[in-house]
Amino acid sequence: MLNTQRILRTAAASALIAGLASPVLAHHGFGLFQLEIKKEWEGTLTKMNLVNPHSYMELDVVEADGNVLHMRCEMRAGTLIRRSGWSTDMFKVGSHVKIEGNPHRDDPEACYIETFTIDDEITMNRNDQLLSTAPVDTSDRPLRLADGQLNISGDWAVEQLVLTVPPSGGRGSMIPKSMSPAFAAGSISIEDVRATQPPRPQVVYTERGQAAADAFDSRSPIDNPWFDCKPTSFIRDWTADWPINQFRQTTTAQGEKVIDITYGLYNLNRRIHIGMTEHPANIEPSYAGHSIGNWEGDTLVVDTIGFAEGVLTPPSRSSEQMHIVERFSLDTEKMALKREYSVTDPVYLAAPYESYDVMYLSDVPFQAQECKEMTPEFQQN
Repeated sequence: MLNTQRILRTAAASALIAGLASPVLAHHGFGLFQLEIKKEWEGTLTKMNLVNPHSYMELDVVEADGNVLHMRCEMRAGTLIRRSGWSTDMFKVGSHVKIEGNPHRDDPEACYIETFTIDDEITMNRNDQLLSTAPVDTSDRPLRLADGQLNISGDWAVEQLVLTVPPSGGRGSMIPKSMSPAFAAGSISIEDVRATQPPRPQVVYTERGQAAADAFDSRSPIDNPWFDCKPTSFIRDWTADWPINQFRQTTTAQGEKVIDITYGLYNLNRRIHIGMTEHPANIEPSYAGHSIGNWEGDTLVVDTIGFAEGVLTPPSRSSEQMHIVERFSLDTEKMALKREYSVTDPVYLAAPYESYDVMYLSDVPFQAQECKEMTPEFQQN
């Protein structure tokens, strides 16, 4: 039952760490929802859409004149809601729902949820965590595969951020889950938190790259594939919106060693060919390109070419000449998978785009999540 679990209660606001230099934290903001206007709705729950990139609760609201208004109200990504310990059992069709949130500027049937109450029994803030105290059990996890490869198979996820208010008060900040108690107690500062995050990659454009970035409309599903349930690049999609990514080391029926990766945001697949020393000729350009991986000790070095024209990360475009090198290493004490990456693209980048990120074994198993963009301004007719 919900009332027997430990809930980390957060403030009603949803402020991000200002300037926290991590690509993981990038998000597309609040769009046309009017955060300066607070409003309440109540009605009957008709459907819960647990989807990426945003979940939506649907309800019928009876207005003062007796007319029924069918509302759809935005929540966080379905994967992120699952990682927060929520379940679809909480959202029973026919339940009475009260919502506090913000209206949409152009669509009276849409809202942004801050808090909600179901049947006067469950009251939740959109950022609440139903915390699990059990660590991921790795006691039966072998360090190496039978062929000697380091075991990096598993379901990997970036550490979640939790909206946490310090003793000084205020709206709060999004803090890594493991650091949230210390930040709430005042024993660490926001600067201490920022210092632990990967550096934000620096973008240096060519003349053409700068022109493309200047012309890029980050809030258009035509320019930005994020709003059309399509990938950007696996540099961004590895971490964006805190997905769970599945890593599987296998041997094909033909005897080839491969690593298959499913990126959890949009359930897209990529294969790394282990031990291959050269890329084949005449690669068909694609989102994932062609990846070959070789072990240097216990570091997996992955080289990828053969990309289709696309988007590296908004507003930066990418060309078929993009070349990505990744280096994966595993901290076996923390079970932390570090990925260092370097991206070159002579068409759009005048210097390498470089940084790193860190994933941990997920305490929630990978599950394919439907993508359905329901935000009003991103609907394409």
